[in-house]
Amino acid sequence: MLLHDTEVPIRVELPEDRSYSIVFRPHAALPVLMREQGLRPGRCLLVTDKNVAAHYIEGIDVALKEDGWEPMVLVLPAGEQTKSTEHLHAIYDAALSWGIDRKTPILTIGGGVIGDLTGYAASTLLRGVPLVHVPTSLIAQVDSAIGGKTGINREQGKNLVGTFYQPVLVCIEPKSLYTLPRREWHSGLAEVVKHALIADVAFFDWIEDEIDRIVARDPGVVTDLVYRAASIKAKVVSEDEKEQGIRAILNFGHTFAHALERCLGYGLFTHGEAVTLGMRAALYLSRRYNRKVDHVRAVSLLERLPHPPVPSGFSNSALSDAMKTDKKRDAESLRFVLLKEIGKAYTTDTVSDADVNAAWSFALKRP
Repeated sequence: MLLHDTEVPIRVELPEDRSYSIVFRPHAALPVLMREQGLRPGRCLLVTDKNVAAHYIEGIDVALKEDGWEPMVLVLPAGEQTKSTEHLHAIYDAALSWGIDRKTPILTIGGGVIGDLTGYAASTLLRGVPLVHVPTSLIAQVDSAIGGKTGINREQGKNLVGTFYQPVLVCIEPKSLYTLPRREWHSGLAEVVKHALIADVAFFDWIEDEIDRIVARDPGVVTDLVYRAASIKAKVVSEDEKEQGIRAILNFGHTFAHALERCLGYGLFTHGEAVTLGMRAALYLSRRYNRKVDHVRAVSLLERLPHPPVPSGFSNSALSDAMKTDKKRDAESLRFVLLKEIGKAYTTDTVSDADVNAAWSFALKRP
């Protein structure tokens, strides 16, 4: 049984006084937490999407106003398509028209799309304003809200324009996960399993044992699940903020996933669903190059994470071509994250085209 004292914040340790805490507290505690970070009441911009706004914005807005803040709320459309230049400029226009200054914090209330997009806006508005993440999706709580990656998508690929920009605070309320649609919960589990596969075999063992309760969103396991996964992400980021070394292992399955998303169009699959298939492909390669990998065991767990059927009509070669725009490529080589064994990952650029093709066939269950 994984038991964590969630009263103890998770720390992301960074140089130059940029370290920050990931705290597990109700949204009503935001004013106190912001004061503890040296943020003083005044104007603040809250950016969210229409789905999340219906659940949480009113309560957060009231809590901030009661503490003397003057919040402005910007509600954007939900979905991956919102990570665009159009909506980035909408944030710029709202913030600048309102008259923010360099001490005006921007709060992201939502999932990975809102966090990535708004984080990029915060990093560039007035050359940087304070950023507070209030993640409400599983993917955001265990992954995208931690580590400072921001960005938007372009036609050529996902997250190709962005910055590294760390928040001053991440506030997680696990209860917000119970308002997620079932599909979004399952999508987030892909990133949780990824963290276990690359860095924590004991966590993987626990997920295997508790998978029925995890998929069912049993309150008895949810907080432990989030805390352990977020701790893994925080540790990796603390060791390698800008992906010059070990942080690259967090991309396990993502080189395949981003190519799949590009070929299918953003929105048909959730990001987590694409990552689930991408990890199947990466596990195939891992087993091909490392016989100690318990491929069957890992794939069996991934099979518990639902995803829609993959449409026919596009080839393995089309998917491989889509990989060529991946921002993680090195010169003329693609960089893949593979497993030495469950809980230990590494990067390599020596995978053959034939093996990539075979990995696609395995991931998509093609003959």
